[in-house]
Amino acid sequence: MKKIALTLLCMVATFTMFAQENDKEAIKTLIGEAYVGGLQNKGDLDKTREGFHPGFDLLILNEDGTMNKFPIYNWIYYSEKKKEKDPSPVEEGKRVTCEYDMIDITGKAAVAKISLFKEGKKIFTDYLSLYRFPDGWKIVNKIYHRYPNE
Repeated sequence: MKKIALTLLCMVATFTMFAQENDKEAIKTLIGEAYVGGLQNKGDLDKTREGFHPGFDLLILNEDGTMNKFPIYNWIYYSEKKKEKDPSPVEEGKRVTCEYDMIDITGKAAVAKISLFKEGKKIFTDYLSLYRFPDGWKIVNKIYHRYPNE
């Protein structure tokens, strides 16, 4: 009986680890396409619309300690205007790139800590909150640290 229970426990643990790795890869793909590609590099904003929950807010901490919210629909609007003004793609060497520092998943909730780089310099550390909805993972919130331009 103990062998059966132990075997079942091992199978459940293996399945859980496999499912979590699949979720981490899905989250990386989502962030890469919807956020880095779509918003940071003038990419496919339909991917952005799919990957961000409509209730998403970017939370901005101001120098005076106050905080502002920047909803996703405003961010997409400004990204569209930027693309209309200059539809050419971002040059290869000037694209924002992303490193995944950490992805932590608990059930249907996740947090991703990512570092963004431009021309070899770290420009942001972002903390993205995500929920898994019936149609997949969606980014629901972002806070960040901006590195000074040197």
